[in-house]
Amino acid sequence: MFNRSSRRALLLGLPIALAATGVAAGLFSRGVPDDVDFSLERKTDAGLYIAAISPVDQAAAVGPMHSWTVALTDAGGKPVEAAAITVDGGMPQHGHGLPTAPAVTQALGQGRFLIEGMKFNMPGWWEIDLSIDGPMGADTITFNLVL
Repeated sequence: MFNRSSRRALLLGLPIALAATGVAAGLFSRGVPDDVDFSLERKTDAGLYIAAISPVDQAAAVGPMHSWTVALTDAGGKPVEAAAITVDGGMPQHGHGLPTAPAVTQALGQGRFLIEGMKFNMPGWWEIDLSIDGPMGADTITFNLVL
């Protein structure tokens, strides 16, 4: 049987736990904002490059490991052959990153780079963040997907 202090803690803790669960459910179940750009080709944040991403073999899906290509040109459309590109991302509504550590593993030529190790472990809104350090300088871009 509960003593008086245990019972008080339970009675006070239960409403707090239920409220926290309700707030968390509300945050995670809200829709993707209307102003999110889902284009997979556009200018980087500072406009130094034009970047495009696409899956190599199949459409993006929840579960399997994916390989992607990044096509990178300067603002004038000339392919960028030499650039250091890092990959990050996650689910903005869930507050967690990617479940893997994708990386550019090779330059494919003509401004194209291979990303390997991309995986999405649940449906929802995902961001793919690229940091680019190339001949025009450093820049970033975020691509958005809903799976």
